[in-house]
Amino acid sequence: MAKEQRVGFIGLGLMGSLMAASLRRAGFELTVWNRTAAKAERWVVEHGGQLARTPAELAASVDVVVSMVVDGAQVDEVLLGNAGVVEGASPGLLCVDCSTIGRTAAQQIGAQLATHGLRLIDAPVTGSTPAAREATLTIMVGGAAADLAEARPVLEAMGRTVVQAGPLGDGQAIKVINNAVAAANAVTVAEALLAATAAGVDLDSLVAVMADGSGASKMLELKATPMRAHDYTPLFRLNHMAKDVALCLATSPSPFRGAELALEDLRAAERAGFAQSDFAALLEAVQQRTGERL
Repeated sequence: MAKEQRVGFIGLGLMGSLMAASLRRAGFELTVWNRTAAKAERWVVEHGGQLARTPAELAASVDVVVSMVVDGAQVDEVLLGNAGVVEGASPGLLCVDCSTIGRTAAQQIGAQLATHGLRLIDAPVTGSTPAAREATLTIMVGGAAADLAEARPVLEAMGRTVVQAGPLGDGQAIKVINNAVAAANAVTVAEALLAATAAGVDLDSLVAVMADGSGASKMLELKATPMRAHDYTPLFRLNHMAKDVALCLATSPSPFRGAELALEDLRAAERAGFAQSDFAALLEAVQQRTGERL
């Protein structure tokens, strides 16, 4: 069944290019579009599939459209803007947005698509580039159960875990909370490494004990080694994490002090020139405010 669905993929950035490649490996007939046409052309040469000149052209030839772009403004542009998906889509087309744009934007875009007879589920992902490469992403979905059932073969080709979060927008709400927790945990890992350095503690021993004890976390697993090496090769860009944490804080009805503190460090790292680096580079801001250095 999965291979019978014609899929359009919009956005071939750090994550999108890997997710689209997973769909090709799974055997989907794929048409792609990217704002930078040269990047899309190179992707098609490497992976196969068809190249669309506009999102509207892409939408005219597919059954499901997946978008993976930066923010709500870009999702609005590719789906609803000039030469956007709505201009080429047949009524009933299902749009699956894997970008992180926040609950409000997802609901607003969904409502506008509905006036054109199109459907939307929000399906943001977590796992960074390693999970995107291995098709083991966790995908949280907001939308109608029937729409998720239709999209499931596509989603399961990109991810290991697909969670129905609730109605449209709830996938977004869970995603930004999750990322806020991840950012706060990453700050804690950075502070722990610096505290141990200041105390003269062996960092290998610290990390080994934490990894096997109550201090264990995914951020310890993923970010301790890059932080110690000051290797900020991007798996998930710092400015994208800052955007997600800010979205969480802007919509949270409850105080979220850990997220607030993490955003302060992320913004400081952005100002210091690390916006395009992996968010492990928040270590640089933590070093600056603590006066310690790894």
